[in-house]
Amino acid sequence: MRRRSLLALAPLGLVGACGLVPHGSDRRTVTMWLMKDSASPAFLRRFTEAFEHEHSNLRLDIRIQQWTGIGQKVQAALDADSGQGPDVIEVGNTQVPQYVEGDRLLDLTLESALRWGRDDWLPGLAEPGQSLSHQYGIPWYAANRVVVYRKDLFARAGVKTPPRTRDEWLTVTERLNSGGNQGIYLAGQDWYTLAGFIWDEGGDLADDGGNGGGWRGTLDTPAALRGMDHYRRLHALGDGPARADEEHPPQAGVFAKGRVAQIVAVPGLARTVVQQNPDLEGKLGFFPVPGRTAAAPGAVFTGGSDLVVPNNTGEREGAVAVVAALTGAKWDTELARTMNYVPNKKKLAESVADEEGVAAMAAGAARGRATPSTPQWGAVEADNPIKPYMTKVLLGADPATEARRASKRITEILNRLD
Repeated sequence: MRRRSLLALAPLGLVGACGLVPHGSDRRTVTMWLMKDSASPAFLRRFTEAFEHEHSNLRLDIRIQQWTGIGQKVQAALDADSGQGPDVIEVGNTQVPQYVEGDRLLDLTLESALRWGRDDWLPGLAEPGQSLSHQYGIPWYAANRVVVYRKDLFARAGVKTPPRTRDEWLTVTERLNSGGNQGIYLAGQDWYTLAGFIWDEGGDLADDGGNGGGWRGTLDTPAALRGMDHYRRLHALGDGPARADEEHPPQAGVFAKGRVAQIVAVPGLARTVVQQNPDLEGKLGFFPVPGRTAAAPGAVFTGGSDLVVPNNTGEREGAVAVVAALTGAKWDTELARTMNYVPNKKKLAESVADEEGVAAMAAGAARGRATPSTPQWGAVEADNPIKPYMTKVLLGADPATEARRASKRITEILNRLD
């Protein structure tokens, strides 16, 4: 994903973290680029020491990168002369398609099929890492939105358990609209949340038709329109601004004022809420975004990171060994528990079951999705015709008409030649 979607961006800079234990002169070096705050220094130290102990012929050179400007840095590294760039790179899951172009990433399909348990990977991490059924990005960790709610306000309204279906969610939210409280704060342009409702209905933001006929926007399909209608109904149960997204104003600040019963956000946002209003300590809970039926949670946008190996690596064997170790059950589980992430495999969800917010994320991540897997999707987000479409519908415009206009714009952007 683009990390700014779910986690805070850090200031621009570069920190080198070369080998953390003494090395013999005969060791070969595997250089890794990992992103700031993806893993704690203590975790990286433990991993490095264990990996180098098990691979006596290799040493790790871990270099921490900033998300700001990382795209151009990675592109330059992939185009560098053989052996001159990093051997393993952490990239946002939705960024993988733009790096696959030009045969610049190592095809890890065989390794992932035979050794790495790809059938159990979270789909929102695995699918963006694929191109024409070949696996280039290996899932590492995930994060996604859940419902953060006020336990005390739910109890006061007589709601004993969180809703499990979308219809129950609407009913509960309407009940929570009492005593001057908002049942939910949902900004009008929270398009990631809308995407989940659209996926739940069997629709998508865009597709390529499966026949090579080119990408097209699909907000105007019946399924996508049903997803937008659910968003409209939920939005109407609060006072979220129709013309703004969840960062304008930051919804954590709105929630912290104490008059909102629910928001849709990553669980980590709860820390910010409590920092701004300590009276809410111990009063916040989490549940997965409800699905159409109680059989499964709703679909959600899955953000997170994949690991890729550049084709120009000078240490292919060592790079593959590092990816295998970091994304394997032992270290992936430890990272998830250390950093409050969702592990890369559905069967590992039980490892974070004792953390309420992370457990809610893991339940949703099992049905998570990512944005359309095309290198041009970044240009769609930069222009983002989805946001004004949502605003117009919420202000009373005809949904079908506005969806056609937005879909046409998405199609134009996805098929630009520049």
